[in-house]
Amino acid sequence: MIAVSTLFYTFVIKKMTLNAMKRGIYLPCLVFAMIFATVDVVMAQARIARTEFLCYDKREDAKRDVRTQIDKYIAVCPELQFETDEGGVRAVYEQTINVPASWNDYNAYLHLESVGDDFTVFINGKQITRPIDKYTPSEMFISPYLEQGENTLAIVVVAEPYMATIAEDIVAKQRAQFSNCYIFAQRKLGIYDVNIRMVPDSLDRFAQLRLDVEVDNSFSTDEVIEVGYDIYAPDGKLMEYSVNDLAMEGFSRDTMRFTPWIYHSNPNRWSPSNPKLYDLMLYIKRSGIVWEYMPFKVGFAEYGHNEAGEITAFGKALTLKKSVYDAAVDRATTEKEVKALKAKGINCLCPTHPQPQWFYDVCDKVGMYVIDCAAISSPTRADDRTMSGTPANAPWLLEDYLMRVEAMYRRAQNHVCIIAFKLANDPSGNGYNLYKAYELLKSFGDSRAVIYEGADGEWNSDL
Repeated sequence: MIAVSTLFYTFVIKKMTLNAMKRGIYLPCLVFAMIFATVDVVMAQARIARTEFLCYDKREDAKRDVRTQIDKYIAVCPELQFETDEGGVRAVYEQTINVPASWNDYNAYLHLESVGDDFTVFINGKQITRPIDKYTPSEMFISPYLEQGENTLAIVVVAEPYMATIAEDIVAKQRAQFSNCYIFAQRKLGIYDVNIRMVPDSLDRFAQLRLDVEVDNSFSTDEVIEVGYDIYAPDGKLMEYSVNDLAMEGFSRDTMRFTPWIYHSNPNRWSPSNPKLYDLMLYIKRSGIVWEYMPFKVGFAEYGHNEAGEITAFGKALTLKKSVYDAAVDRATTEKEVKALKAKGINCLCPTHPQPQWFYDVCDKVGMYVIDCAAISSPTRADDRTMSGTPANAPWLLEDYLMRVEAMYRRAQNHVCIIAFKLANDPSGNGYNLYKAYELLKSFGDSRAVIYEGADGEWNSDL
């Protein structure tokens, strides 16, 4: 575990106590005294990597992303409590979260992005994550740390030198702090993750929907879950629907697979010149009553790569005109800029780190290929292949590398605009951590290329 020094924790406690006394607030001092008193214990790791989605109570709200009608949704915008320029802690933000008794049958997740700096998370005085980079939107499973009634959520901004080294020259856009941060509670018997593809059949006659739904039973008892979906063509025509039951043991996960044929689909093959999208709605039912809706946009495409080192779509090499581009400060500005780039003949964007979810939505909608990239960029000493000479060859950083790469992949996996995944910005050295990152991405069985120019002819790049 990488942690700020005990000496500085003592400083923080004293300084926070003085500030709290001035404001007449004593509880935060007790909370942070407990946090910082146990520096060397192994912390929990609540952070997870999965598709970014919300569960809506009504179908129409799901289609229009109306969050005010989600029963168990809490916007997160903590208030600044403390700042300092000394040691490894830079600032502390807090928010009180009220957890009602009705959440007993739900799993709670925390989504954070646009924090502005690297950070870690505390709930009720317990540190639940290692430091998290500021560039990758993150999700955490927080139910084990919540109590019924009032809970204190603390976002602690940190300055860890090793994190700055991993992403030393990435420059993030300064969006509104804590924009699109939230907590939402999902049924304990529900959908945990989704993998969606629309690919051609073996004779290129039509598409096959390959829908893998990972379902979770967090109850101790055996349960039966009903998972349903419907999919509509770009012209609004219902193409297919189904509802299946699955009996699950207590505390288990399983995958339901749907593989229907989607006919008359070839005119809807997705490309920058033909960015047509299908509407897929997932939902779960219990005793015939729909509990939760999850909407997705799906494109018909199949990507890969050939021996000539070219990215392919439907088996044919793509001619790519690339531009390095990170999303603007908001969706509207980003869509305007992406359309302007497309008008100039650009057909592929290469962000320097994972982007807000709406960036990929915009590229799906407008018609723009994307080569996504993990938040890794360490050009200093990139050529030093000694142990820890470059961060890419420092095994003690392996967990950070793998989390950044997997989080990048899981968040973007269902977007049709994504044609390849990039391990790191160039140059960022090469070594053990990027070898393992490549193996991790290949283990997911995705046909899209995993690329890294910094591999310099080594095996951990498909192109």
